[in-house]
Amino acid sequence: MPITRMNHAVLYVRDARRTQEFYTDVLGFTSVIEHPQGAYVFMRAPASDNHHDIAFFTIGPEAGPTQAGRGTVGMYHLAWEVPTLHELEEMRERLAAAGALVGMSDHGTNKSLYSKDPDGLEFEVMWLVPAEHWGAAEHDAVIDPLDIADEIKRFAKVGLK
Repeated sequence: MPITRMNHAVLYVRDARRTQEFYTDVLGFTSVIEHPQGAYVFMRAPASDNHHDIAFFTIGPEAGPTQAGRGTVGMYHLAWEVPTLHELEEMRERLAAAGALVGMSDHGTNKSLYSKDPDGLEFEVMWLVPAEHWGAAEHDAVIDPLDIADEIKRFAKVGLK
C-alpha cells in the first residue's frame, strides 16, 4: 500500500477567519467549508484538484506563539508549489506587499520563498526545478541566496519558464 502524496494539513491558529483572509488575499486559496462561528475553515489551493489542502482550527487569541524548533518539537513549515519561476516572482511580490516574506533561498533542486502567516507559522512557496537539472544538488543540502530574475534568465536558456 504505497503513499502517493501528502493530501492536506490541519493547523491550530488563534483565529481561523483571520488566517482564512490571509490565505485568500495573499495566496489565492478558496474556502471549501467554514464553521458559521469561525471555529474552523477548510481551504483549497488555486490550482488544486484536492477537496481541501489545508484546514485551520481556532484556539483563541490567548494562544502563545509557536515554540516548535526553539523549545518544543513540532512542524517547521509547509511548502506550496507554483508551476513557473514567473509565478514564484509574482508570489514574492504578493508576500512582500503583505509583510509576510521572511526569506528566499536557492536550494539547487528548488527555489524557495519563506513567509509567515498572521500567527507566525512559517510556510514556503517554491518552484521545483525539473529533475533533469538537479545535478549534484539532488544529494546536497544547498542553501544559497536566491535571485529569481537570474533564475528566470538561466532557465529560459533551456526553454523553461
